[in-house]
Amino acid sequence: MLTNCLSPRAILRVVLLLSILASWSRAEVPHVKIGHFPQEVATRYTVEQGLPSNHVEAVHLDKSGTVWAKTDKGWAVLRGERWSPSTTPPEGVSRSTQELPASFDAQVNQVARSAKGQIVWATDKGLLVRRNGRVEPLVVEDGLGRRWGTSDVRGVAFDSRQQFWFATLAGVGCRTGAGWKFYTGQEGLPYNDFTVVTAGPDGEVWFGTHLGAVRLDGQQWAYRQGRRWLPNDDIRDIAVDALGNAWFATEGGVGRIERRLMTLAEKAEFYEDEMERYIRRTPFGYVSEVSLAKPGDKSHIRYHDSDNDGLWTSMYGAGECFAYAATGDPKAKDRASRAFKALRFLQQVPQGSEHSPPPGYVARTIRSVELPDPNIGRLKRDQHSRDHGDALWKVYEPRWPKSADGRWYWKSDTSSDELDGHYFFYPLYYDLVAETEQEKERVREVVRSLTDHLISHDFQLVDHDGKTTRWGYYDPESMNHDPAWWEERGLKSLSMLSYLAVAEHVTGDPSYGKQMDKLMQDHAYDTNAMIYKIHRGIGSGNQSDDEMAIMAYYNLLKYTKDEALRERMLLSFYSAWVIEQPEMNPFFNFAYAAFGLGGTVSNQWGTHSLEPWDGWLEDSMATLQGFSLDRLNWACKNSHRIDLIRLPRQQMIEVITPLSDRLGYRVCGKVLPVENRHFNHWNTNPWVLDYGGDGRQLASGTVYLLPYYMGLYHGFIEEER
Repeated sequence: MLTNCLSPRAILRVVLLLSILASWSRAEVPHVKIGHFPQEVATRYTVEQGLPSNHVEAVHLDKSGTVWAKTDKGWAVLRGERWSPSTTPPEGVSRSTQELPASFDAQVNQVARSAKGQIVWATDKGLLVRRNGRVEPLVVEDGLGRRWGTSDVRGVAFDSRQQFWFATLAGVGCRTGAGWKFYTGQEGLPYNDFTVVTAGPDGEVWFGTHLGAVRLDGQQWAYRQGRRWLPNDDIRDIAVDALGNAWFATEGGVGRIERRLMTLAEKAEFYEDEMERYIRRTPFGYVSEVSLAKPGDKSHIRYHDSDNDGLWTSMYGAGECFAYAATGDPKAKDRASRAFKALRFLQQVPQGSEHSPPPGYVARTIRSVELPDPNIGRLKRDQHSRDHGDALWKVYEPRWPKSADGRWYWKSDTSSDELDGHYFFYPLYYDLVAETEQEKERVREVVRSLTDHLISHDFQLVDHDGKTTRWGYYDPESMNHDPAWWEERGLKSLSMLSYLAVAEHVTGDPSYGKQMDKLMQDHAYDTNAMIYKIHRGIGSGNQSDDEMAIMAYYNLLKYTKDEALRERMLLSFYSAWVIEQPEMNPFFNFAYAAFGLGGTVSNQWGTHSLEPWDGWLEDSMATLQGFSLDRLNWACKNSHRIDLIRLPRQQMIEVITPLSDRLGYRVCGKVLPVENRHFNHWNTNPWVLDYGGDGRQLASGTVYLLPYYMGLYHGFIEEER
């Protein structure tokens, strides 16, 4: 059978009630009602925690549930969170093979004994079983002419339901009450170079491999690989306790993957705390990612700016706006207010300086003048970028002017990514957080100033050098007649229409709506926006464009007063969303569902549904629950998996630029779960199979917080109290 692709912890049978309501009316939206769920948390134990050696050969649970580890320097027992050496092994640890007659010239890999006393051996010559006092080969036929268990069986086990399991390079077999079942990559088995099989509670089974660990919970397969989850990928032994916590013997120490009961709100608070302690940069609290001096060590944080601090801070702030509206939590209001002040400052800091841009311009980010001058060597790097990469790259200086008060460097050449973020945040803050007239007027000032800047410069963002920024072109001539911008035409047209809709909503000034009408009637911006990106199928094109488009669609559909435009843009949004659907992205899913539920489009062939496809809510929850609490950039390797399909050549290019051939998805049609990937932001390509990283970078929790709070606000998530 083909298992579905939800995260294993999504709907894992622990105090979790999943209720997808049948009604699609706006009065009663489909939602998930959820309480505690088992959040996986990984812990690594080494000699620093008292192990005699990191070379761990076996793990064992005694009758009391105490954990023991066998190393190349002897046994140790875990007391609390410390290990103590032991001169004697725990009782019942031996996996005796003495019952196998000497006449069987076979290497025993694992022995399993059923509750009724049946013994089965996994050997390099195949399965052996004791029947009627005799040991004989156990050959299994799958009904398709294939014989299983005849050579190199790596592991055997009886699960808690007394079903018999065996693991071979060909796949996994299970003897159930209804007969044999077999699992290969086509049935979702992630990997097959097995080392051991171990049963857990409730029919769960773990499989050790030479490159990670595999779990089957009865329906769904999960793969755990890399330092995020394990001390070392070569699994020598596994023990699973009564709570479902799995213990691993590896070359790098003992690993534990704990099932910690947690609510989505508690998970959000964990990320919020990390961001307060480690992520926020400057007194304004810009959020992106930070570097660490040592892998996994958060005691020494190295802060640095990023090109898109304004975008990432906007997306974080947008999440806090949703949070405040959904929960009324004053902490959420404070976070949103701090984000507004930070983003507003990016519009204020360039003004009055020696290199002032026109009013309304927003900087990318800031950094203290106490840090090294970022302009040193910059001109040479810009020239190299232009001459050996982007022929339209701007070469000018200073790229980092000083503020009028001399306290800050501010980064110029602001991009469209930044503007999409600013415009996404401001109306949410205006509608959901700003309560006093004074608060609302500050938002109006910022939005009015930025939008007037764009309009007065023929829909371009003009820098301190009097020229348009590299990505600041939104004007009709560039969008419709300049070959350099044909690829950007759809997205830029969509973005500009959304900016003007936001400006009209926030300021109440109908002149911005008239500007929208002019761009549509004279320059076909609405037609351009119908196809926001040139797609060649799933996984193709620039993922940043997708993230930007989602924010622009959300704003335009929410704030435009033109019903005909709203209908066309909903169809455009639907066309974009169906390409993104396999990515299991809760932000994209929630943003579309906010308008697509109950949506239709009518044309000469009739009226057609624009409902999001079945599974959008389950996929979203699987991703939210699946996010690891560990946001360090540990490497993830998946290209060796056997449950993958590679993208065809047509989908592995971005226009004419070849990308890595290591792009693909699972046999179920969905991208890899978030548990098997690492990304800082939602603009990362989710079709990539392998991810680099060494645990020296800590990413923010915005990728979780924004969709989680958005889901709460729109009623897609209901938390049990």
